Amino acid sequence: MEAIANSEHPVTVRVFVQHFSSTPRGARLARRLALNVLHDWGIPYRSHASDTAELIVAELAANAATHGRVAGRGFELRLRHSPAVGGARGVLRIEVSDTRGEERPPGPVRLVPPALDADSGRGLVLVDALADRWTVLDRNPGKTVRAELDVSH
Repeated sequence: MEAIANSEHPVTVRVFVQHFSSTPRGARLARRLALNVLHDWGIPYRSHASDTAELIVAELAANAATHGRVAGRGFELRLRHSPAVGGARGVLRIEVSDTRGEERPPGPVRLVPPALDADSGRGLVLVDALADRWTVLDRNPGKTVRAELDVSH
């Protein structure tokens, strides 16, 4: 009988969670910290994945600080990286949660781009263009916007 070698390698799924104040400064800190965490996880600064994640985190954090703001409560950034295994690509999940539930943004199916002369409303259109998948989830209290990027190293 021939022995079969185990070619599976252990997979480390990395998770980062941090709470921020619902202010422009909190949104800026979330973006900057996310870049540092991704770099530490092997997604280098200025790579395509890093730049894309930066834009998504910046937009979702700004939305949470602006539209999801509840007095005395902040927002949460959660990053989850499942590395590539075998022929499959890795996945970077970006989640931003806030405690305001009554102002739930439309999901990808109901997203309507703003008028050309509108001063705002393009953020989720940007997320829709950049993310491989995204959705809006209910949370008690509030909501979570989740975006996923397929990444490889």
